[in-house]
Parts: sequence; structure tokens; C-alpha cells
Amino acid sequence: MIFITEKAAKKIKAISDDEDIGYYIIRIKQIGGGCSGMSTDLFFDETINLDTDEVFELDDVKVVVDQFSFQYLDGTSVDYEEHDFGGGFKFINPILQSSCGCGKSQGF
Repeated sequence: MIFITEKAAKKIKAISDDEDIGYYIIRIKQIGGGCSGMSTDLFFDETINLDTDEVFELDDVKVVVDQFSFQYLDGTSVDYEEHDFGGGFKFINPILQSSCGCGKSQGF
């Protein structure tokens, strides 16, 4: 299961509304690369393949994850953090074994 905090859901809705995207569906994906081997990407995607995607929902926000990525992301929580110089989405993954110094890639 993928979890999304209320703060992250509100930010996803705000971004979608501000940019006239028109839907509250995000895809989370594990991609190869980075100094620790893999990194997590999050983007708006209105395509859901019910045969191969896992779909989770909170407060009208749908989180879609393909089967390959789900094996690495199961149990992950998505949060949003504000900082002095902006903000960003944060992935809290319980099966993560290592990450690089910049925090952009992970090892499993």
C-alpha cells in the first residue's frame, strides 16, 4: 500500500488547480539512476491501467503505481514539506536500505 499525507494531498490539488491540469491523479515510479541505484519520481498522469497499476486514494487524490515500482514502494508514505527556499514531496520508504548524500537516489 502507498500512503499519502493530508498535507501532500492538499498540495497535489493546489498544483493541479493552479496549473489547470484538471485531475488529481499522480503516478509514483521507481527509475534507475542516481548514485545509490534508483530514484523515485512523482508526476501527474491521467492514464490508469487497471490490469497493471495499483491505485490508492486519499481525499480525491489518486496515487498510481506500476507493478515494477510497487515492489520497491510498498509501504511508502508521501508527504510534502515546506522550507525557507521552497518545498517538495518527500518519500518515506520503510524498505530503503541506503540513500545517497543528496537524498535523490536510494538503494534496496
